[in-house]
This record gives sequence, C-alpha cells and structure tokens, in this order.
Amino acid sequence: MARLNLGLDAYSPREVSEKIESVGVAKARLGFLQTAMLAILAGAFIGLGALFYTLVASDSTLGFAATRVLGGLVFSLGLVLVTVGGAELFTGNNLMAMAWAERRIRSSELLRNWAIVFVGNAVGAIGLAVLVYLSHHGAMNGGAVGAAYVKIAAAKTALPFGEAFFKGMLCNLLVCLGVWLAMAGRSVVDKVVGIVFPISAFVAAGFEHSVANMYFIPLGIFFADSAGTAAGVDTTSLGWSGFVSNLIPVTLGNVVGGSVTVALVYHFIYRRPALIEGRTGTERTRDSDF
Repeated sequence: MARLNLGLDAYSPREVSEKIESVGVAKARLGFLQTAMLAILAGAFIGLGALFYTLVASDSTLGFAATRVLGGLVFSLGLVLVTVGGAELFTGNNLMAMAWAERRIRSSELLRNWAIVFVGNAVGAIGLAVLVYLSHHGAMNGGAVGAAYVKIAAAKTALPFGEAFFKGMLCNLLVCLGVWLAMAGRSVVDKVVGIVFPISAFVAAGFEHSVANMYFIPLGIFFADSAGTAAGVDTTSLGWSGFVSNLIPVTLGNVVGGSVTVALVYHFIYRRPALIEGRTGTERTRDSDF
C-alpha cells in the first residue's frame, strides 16, 4: 500500500536559484518572434488581472481593507496565467539578472530580452485596454467600473517621481518573490498558492507595477471624458504624457526591486562560486560567452 506523504514537497531555495538561472539562460536564447508573442500574451494576462481587480474596486459598499485584500487576491489571476499558462513578463524576467551575474548570459542578451518583452507587454496590455473599452465594460455597475478606472489612472499619473520609483521597487520585490515561490512548487496548486500571497500583498499595499499600469492608465484615459466627469475625478494629470511620466520611474523601480533586491541578493547567497562546493572556476565559466 502506497504511503500518503503529507510533508513539504517543494524545491529547496538553492534548487530554485539553479532553476531560475537555467530558465534565465533559456529566455535569453529564445527567438525574437516567440519572445514577442509570449510577451504580448503576458501583457494581456496582467491586464485581465487588473480588470478583475477593478470590478472589486468599483464596489463602494466594501470597506477599505476588504477592497484592497479582495482586489489583490483576484489580481493574482494575471501572474497565475503568466506562470502556469506560459508567457514572458518584464517584471518577472528581472530575475534573469541571476544568470547574468553568473556570467551565463551577456549584458546584451539580458537587455535584448527586457526590451522585446517590455514592448510586447505594452502591446498586449494596451491592446486589451482597447478591446475592453470597445466592449463598454465601463458601463457595468451603473458606470462605477468606468469611474474606478479613471480614479485609479488619475492617482497613478499624479504620483511624484520618487514615490512612483519606490512603489515600483517594492512591487517587484514582491512579484519576483511570488515567481520564486512558484518555481519552488511541483504542481499547479503549489504554484498558485505561492503566487497569491505576495501578489495580493503588493496590490493591497498600493505598490506600482509597470505592466499593470500599461492597462490601467490607457483605459483611464479612454474613459476620462465620460466616466471621469460624472465621478468628479480630477483628471488634470491624466493623459499620455502623464502615462509616460508614471511609467519611467515605476519601470526603473521594478528593475531595481526585482533584479537587485531579489535576483542579486539570492545570487550572492546561493550562487556565489565560494558557496558552491566542488565547482571549479573552469566549470563556472563553461557556459559564459565573456
């Protein structure tokens, strides 16, 4: 009779670091078209999570904490789709810094991937925003959904540079930890559970995710004239220039939060040559093109 194992069945942190490094190499060597298409999917997937969040945020009967926590839980749909369904997300790909720090990929390969994925994410997220706008989704709940988009977008574009940067940094610290925990899982359920808590935490805390903002802000701009006026939202900062002004510091913060505070910190802990027993300098640089 088979014994039922109720113990912890997950990859160890050191094994996760090895997996993320290997995945980073594979991502860097992926062809342009495949990378771009997977990036477009990821932008749309995060947009779907943002759409789900906005439905919760539009309900004025919920209290502050309930709105933030429940909204964060449903927003997790985006990273679940990216991780389980398979897609290329800029913020998650900041973990490729581990493979770069180990000299298994070149700086040019890292930046190439980030550039393609960032643009692809924007295409997917903004494309979904256009489709959602054309579907008259904002009319739900007596127009409260459209007003919620405008309110969210206006608040984002009004953020000062420094605040947007640090909110972006804290956001991607949690996003990359969510990816890290998902990589530790051996089943779909493991991965979903690993994702939900870090993602719901960053959303509940009001941190800034560059790809989510590629959906939120354009849709807020689309709804500004109708829903914004009706809801009495100050849309002074809400426009395409405000979109760019938000995206720059948030993206920079995301890069620092994911690449430095997660990827490079874990690389220092688990992948430093001195900490890897029995691995010679020749073996360490075997995969390097430097």
